[in-house]
Amino acid sequence: MNQRNYIVVTAAYWGFTLTDGALRMLVLLHFAQLGYPPVRLAMLFLFYEFFGIVTNLFGGWLASRMGLRLTLLAGLALQVVALGMLALLSPAWSAGISVGYVMAAQALSGIAKDLTKMSAKSAIKVLVPTGDEGRGALFRWVAILTGSKNALKGVGFFLGGFLLSAAGFAGALGLMAGALVVVWVAAWAALPAAMGKAKQKAGWGDLFAKSRAVNVLSAARFFLFGARDIWFVVGVPVFLSASLGWSGARVGSFMACWVIGYGLVQSVAPAVLRGRAPAGRVAAGLAFGLAGVAAAVPLSLAAGAPAGVVIVVGLAVFGAVFALNSAVHSYLILDYTDGDQVALNVGFYYMANAGGRLMGCLLSGALFQWRGLPGCLWGAFGFAMVAGVIALGLPRHAAHPEKMAAEGVKFGDTE
Repeated sequence: MNQRNYIVVTAAYWGFTLTDGALRMLVLLHFAQLGYPPVRLAMLFLFYEFFGIVTNLFGGWLASRMGLRLTLLAGLALQVVALGMLALLSPAWSAGISVGYVMAAQALSGIAKDLTKMSAKSAIKVLVPTGDEGRGALFRWVAILTGSKNALKGVGFFLGGFLLSAAGFAGALGLMAGALVVVWVAAWAALPAAMGKAKQKAGWGDLFAKSRAVNVLSAARFFLFGARDIWFVVGVPVFLSASLGWSGARVGSFMACWVIGYGLVQSVAPAVLRGRAPAGRVAAGLAFGLAGVAAAVPLSLAAGAPAGVVIVVGLAVFGAVFALNSAVHSYLILDYTDGDQVALNVGFYYMANAGGRLMGCLLSGALFQWRGLPGCLWGAFGFAMVAGVIALGLPRHAAHPEKMAAEGVKFGDTE
C-alpha cells in the first residue's frame, strides 16, 4: 500500500470535511438569527443536495479519464470559491437576492463535496493492494476513512458555531477558505498526476453500464440513506426543540454528537464484524435490523415511555446499526469493481446515495407535518425494509472481480 498517498488523500478529505460541517452550521445559524422561516432555510440547502446527484454521475466519468488527483483538487478549489462567495454576501441585499445567491454558492459547495468524496473513496481502491489479503485491508482502510470523515463532520458542526461567535459570518468563512487553500497546495504538490486514471478511456455509455452487483448495491444505498434522512433532517431537530423544549444549542450538540458517534462506530466496523470482509447478506441483515430499531421507537412512544429517553436511546442504537450498514456498503462498492473502473462505479453509487438523501430530506418535512416524528420513523422503517429486501439480491460471497469472473459473473452486465 502507498501509505504516503493514502495519508495525503485522507488529510485533504479531513480538511474538506471540517469546512463542510462548519459551513452547514454557519449558514443555518446565521440565517436563523436573521429571522428566516424554516421553509426558506431548507431552500438554502436544496441545490447542495441536488447537485450532488449530478456531480457523482459525471464526476466518476471525469475521474476515469482525467485521474482522481484532478477531481480531488477540483473539489477543494470549488469549496474555496463557495466559501469566498458567501463571505461577500451583503446584508443590504433583499431576502430574495440573498437566498438565490446562497443557493448558488451552496450548489458549488455540493459539487465540491461530492467531487472530493468520490475522489477520496475511489483512491483507496487504487492505493490498497488487491487479492484476498488486500480485501481485508481494504475493508479496514475504507472504514477508517469513512468513519473519521463522519466524526469530523460532527466536529465541524461545533467549529461552525464557535467561528460564528468568535469571528462573525464573513470572518469565519475567510478563515476556512484560507485553511483550505493550504490543503489544496499540499495535495497538488504531493499526489501523482496519474492516480486513478483508467487505462482505457470511458465513453458516455459507461455512465450506466454497471454490473448487476453495483446496480443492486446502489439501489439499496438509495433507500438506506433515505431511511436516515427521513428523520434526521427535520423530524428529530424540530421535535426536540418544539415538543421537548430543548434549546438550539442543546439540539445542535445532540445532533453533532450523534454524527461523531456514528463516525466512530464506522471506524471500528471491521472489529465489530470480527475483521472479516463482509458479503451481501451482512448488508441485508443490518438493514432489517435498522428497520426493527426504527419501528421500536414509535411503538415505545405509543406505549407511553418517556419521550426524551426513547428518542435519545433509540436513535443512538439506530445510529450504531446504520453506521455498520453504511460501512459495509462503502466496502462492497469497492469490492465489486476493479481499480480501472472504480471512479465510474463509485460515482454512480454515490449518485444513488445523494438521491436517497434528497428524497429523505423532502419526505422528512412532509411526514413530520402530516404525522409528526412517529410518521418520520415509520417512513424510515419502510425505507430500511426496502433496502434490506434489495440487498438480498447482492452476491452471497465476497465478490471482487477475480472471484466473480471465476464464478461466471461478468462485470458490465446490466441484466
